[in-house]
Amino acid sequence: MPRGRQVSSPHPYIPNTDEDRRSMLEAIGIRSVDELFADLPDRFRIGGLDLPPALPELDLTREMAALAEQNIVAANRVTSFLGGGAYRHFIPSTVAHIISRSEYYTAYTPYQPEISQGTLQTMFELQSMVCELTGMDVTNAGMYDGASALAEACLMACRVTSRDRIAVHPSVNPAWLDVVRLYAHGPDLAVDVLAGGEATDAHACLAVQQPGFLGDLIDVWSLGEATHATGALYITAVDPISLGMLTPTGEYGADIVVAEGQSLGWPVNFGGPWLGLFACREEYIRQMPGRIVGLTSDLEGRTGYVLTLQTREQHIRRERATSNICTSQQLVGLAATVYLATVGKQGLRQVAEACYHKAHFAASLIEGLDGYSVELETPFFKEFVVQCPRPPADSNRALLERDIIGGLDVSEQDENGMLVCVTEMNTREDIERLAEGLREVAR
Repeated sequence: MPRGRQVSSPHPYIPNTDEDRRSMLEAIGIRSVDELFADLPDRFRIGGLDLPPALPELDLTREMAALAEQNIVAANRVTSFLGGGAYRHFIPSTVAHIISRSEYYTAYTPYQPEISQGTLQTMFELQSMVCELTGMDVTNAGMYDGASALAEACLMACRVTSRDRIAVHPSVNPAWLDVVRLYAHGPDLAVDVLAGGEATDAHACLAVQQPGFLGDLIDVWSLGEATHATGALYITAVDPISLGMLTPTGEYGADIVVAEGQSLGWPVNFGGPWLGLFACREEYIRQMPGRIVGLTSDLEGRTGYVLTLQTREQHIRRERATSNICTSQQLVGLAATVYLATVGKQGLRQVAEACYHKAHFAASLIEGLDGYSVELETPFFKEFVVQCPRPPADSNRALLERDIIGGLDVSEQDENGMLVCVTEMNTREDIERLAEGLREVAR
């Protein structure tokens, strides 16, 4: 546009003026935008969107705030004991401060290392922290989420072993199992959920979750030994917070480790975006999906960071790619990096121990209520199943009236079972309110 020429835009966020539109339409030889859709059959068209009139920003902000107030969230007077894969942990203020910096907040895939050193370094630091946390050799720069990371791990095991069956332990989150089945459908791989939990020599791997979906701690040592005896790979999906006090996965023989990184400095956020963590033994590095950031030096000897391996189909021939993953959740990965750097090794242990002790305190209170039972003899970390005297859905509705978000209804896995999650965010008063609420709704 010539300097000094002022043309009003028809939209506050789209810079194209009416004259701009006419010029573009003339360039491609049509008279209206409608002609671009002329090939679409009438049955697939709609007669427009029935939208309300546009609002000034002030009024729009008020309306959005009113809509947001209809959500019930764990804040102020409302407390939550909901888990099952999405966890509410304390997020240090340093996380928001760092990830809100403009150079990080808008950064995307660092294709040009010479202008992406800051982003690449944070990716490298995250990889280093995940290796230290899990006790594994190598890790990638992140996956979409924990579920897709588990699915990719199972496909990787099939490539490594040249076998076409995947074994899944009953401890795995049912939602994650659905994702594994979806990923396995394309390459025509069989997925077997083994009640006994042990793979056979027909399986490429055994996937186990630790702690299990229902909160119990699994005997990961014996399962690992039995899996390796069949020549299969051992895959563990872990809660990264639990590794603050539980044995690192590398020490009990895991070949591939995956995790959902949401609990490391990221809010539940209505289910996403989250962060998949993925680590493995060095011998399998070239079959690992995603990308790896490496440390190097330039011609002048200065430290530099580059994308070392990126075996995804956008970068190499599709038939040789290990995955078609398109991106990494780098902003969420940065949050995890800042979180781990802030809390440190001892801080993470304190968080894990607080979850453990508070969960066991809650379980002991609930076990003492008439009509409720908890298997206190079964080892667990921060989640446990409560046998309720009435359907958990009914109990949760009654608890919500008392400003308590109850546990996850797991009646499909355990009749009248409620999966209760307790983290460091729950105070003693919160836990006592939950116990009192359960006592009252059982009447």
